[in-house]
Amino acid sequence: MSETMVPEDGDTQRIDDAISVTESVGLTTGPSGSLSQDAPGLEEIGQMVREARKKKGWTLEETSQQAGIGRSTLSKIENGQTRPGFDIVRRLTQALELETPNLFLQSGKSDLSGRRDLTRKGEGEQKITATYSHELLCNELISKSMVPYVSTIKARDISDFGDWIRHRGEEFMYVLSGELVLHTEHYRPVAMKTGDSIYYDSSMGHCCVTTSKEDAVVLWVSLER
Repeated sequence: MSETMVPEDGDTQRIDDAISVTESVGLTTGPSGSLSQDAPGLEEIGQMVREARKKKGWTLEETSQQAGIGRSTLSKIENGQTRPGFDIVRRLTQALELETPNLFLQSGKSDLSGRRDLTRKGEGEQKITATYSHELLCNELISKSMVPYVSTIKARDISDFGDWIRHRGEEFMYVLSGELVLHTEHYRPVAMKTGDSIYYDSSMGHCCVTTSKEDAVVLWVSLER
C-alpha cells in the first residue's frame, strides 16, 4: 500500500485508498498555492535532500523509486515548494541515510510555545478516495502530532477496499451521523452509530463501511508515532 497521491486541479485532491491521510497531509501548500508562514526551513530541507541525493549519485527518478514517493513530489521538496509529511520524511531519511531526522522534520524550530490553527465550517482541505471523502482540519501547522479530519464513508461493502488500510500510530474515531461497521483484521466487525467512539492501533488493518441509508460521517483524529 504505497501508491502516491495524484493531485487534481482545484481545491479537492484525489488520493488512492492505499495511502493514509496522515501520509498525505504534509504534501500541501497554503491557500491559493502559497506556502504557509508557519513552515520555516523549506529551502534548508530541500537543500539537505538534494545534497544527500547527489552524494549518492542518484537522479530524481532513482531517488523517488528508492524512497517510494512520486518524482514530482521529490522535485517540489528539493525546490522548497512543499512540506513533506511524516511518512515521506521517514522514507527519505531511510533511503538517503540522513542522520538528522528530527532536524529534517522541523528545521528552524521556534521558541514560541503557543500555537493555534483555525478551520471554519466547510473550509477544510478536501481529499477524495474511492471509499472515503476526507476534510482535513487545522492543516496549516507543521510538525504537529495529531491529524484531525472529518470523513464521509462512501463504501458500502468491505469488497470496496482492495486491501486493509494501515498506517503508523493510533487513531480515535467518533461517529457524527449515520451508522457504520468498523472492520479490523484482529477483531470481529463492530457496528457503530451516532455518538459512538473507538480508539485503536492504526497499524492494524482497518476499514469502515456505511450501513445506514445516508453515508455515515465520522471525526477521525490520527496520532503518528
